[in-house]
Amino acid sequence: MKRLLLSTAIILAASSLGLAQNVSSPASAPKPHLITRWENFTTANGMPDPKVFCVAVDGNRVWAGTEDGLALIENGKVQRVYKTEDGLVQRAVMGIAVDKKTGDVWIATFGGVSHLSGGQFQNFTNLTSGLLNDICYGIAVVDQYVWVATTAGVSRLNTYTGEWTSWSEKNAPFHEPWSYGIAPAGNKMYFAIWGGGLLEYDVAGNYWKPYTDPDEEMEIVLFRNQGLVHIIVSNVAYNPDTKMVWASTYFGLSGYDGRNWHNYLTKDSGLASDFINAPKSRGDDVWVCTDKGLSYLNYKTNTWVSYRPTKQTGHGEIEITWPDTKKNKLETSTSLAHNYILNMDFQGEDIWVATAQGLSHGIREPQKESQLYASITSHRSSGEVAQAHAQKGR
Repeated sequence: MKRLLLSTAIILAASSLGLAQNVSSPASAPKPHLITRWENFTTANGMPDPKVFCVAVDGNRVWAGTEDGLALIENGKVQRVYKTEDGLVQRAVMGIAVDKKTGDVWIATFGGVSHLSGGQFQNFTNLTSGLLNDICYGIAVVDQYVWVATTAGVSRLNTYTGEWTSWSEKNAPFHEPWSYGIAPAGNKMYFAIWGGGLLEYDVAGNYWKPYTDPDEEMEIVLFRNQGLVHIIVSNVAYNPDTKMVWASTYFGLSGYDGRNWHNYLTKDSGLASDFINAPKSRGDDVWVCTDKGLSYLNYKTNTWVSYRPTKQTGHGEIEITWPDTKKNKLETSTSLAHNYILNMDFQGEDIWVATAQGLSHGIREPQKESQLYASITSHRSSGEVAQAHAQKGR
């Protein structure tokens, strides 16, 4: 026991020293870009349902999956809605993948998979195809293959041959078969498994590698970066720029760089909540969809930004957590449609966010961003002057 406590103390001391060496003040830390304006799409302006489960950007087109159908947003408007009467296999759209070569849209629902091509639907269910289960959460397109995350495991369709291949606890190391998300990563695939951790599949080598909670204590992580923070993994994202895999759990965020794990909790970061529905990453940026707002991490600088509607005014709140843990709060006149965030995607410097009460389009305005940062500097300078006067008067 004494050895364990001594080892823990040494690790914590080393971690604190490392953090102290890398910390920069708010004044010197690189300033992250800010989303300063929000445009919301709800049932009032054409969305089929307020609850938006997923969103996928395809150039100027934005596809949104709701609890009652699929919506196409283009040129700032909801241009088309697809429901079961239009051929969609089931009303609840949980995942969307666009084939970049053909423009076809593949849709994961709670009643199977729909393929939208040329305005026509082709549907796949457990009874009519090799799909493992009709309850589908995630979907991805890689070359001629369509990968589907279901509650019974993972299925893959070869669109050239029509052949289905499936993996579950019967032929792969699924601790639990309930699959939530898929992330293509070159010649590998990553799968988020609810209660089963993270699964890595080497496609060429047909080799599986599971990542689970290393101490097998579902409630806690004994050491901060010892491994996946929790085995209840809600979704997964792969960043081709950094070669990192990001796993969202209901107990925090985990990033894996191929050798080391990097875990983030609300108690030691600017993360809005430990209950996370999905991550998304590109460049040095990691976006985190939580039940209490949308959080952004600049992995290189360890600067956090969280977005949420304010309870009092309904305006937008931006909370910046700098590397030295100091915080700044800013207000914008517009806000996310809701603080419960389910998914998001990128469109240039803009973002699209799926929330429990609508689809939000986040827009970066450099001039407004500069004004907000100037207000921080002005506020800090005023505080420093006041402090100096107070000290002088002593």
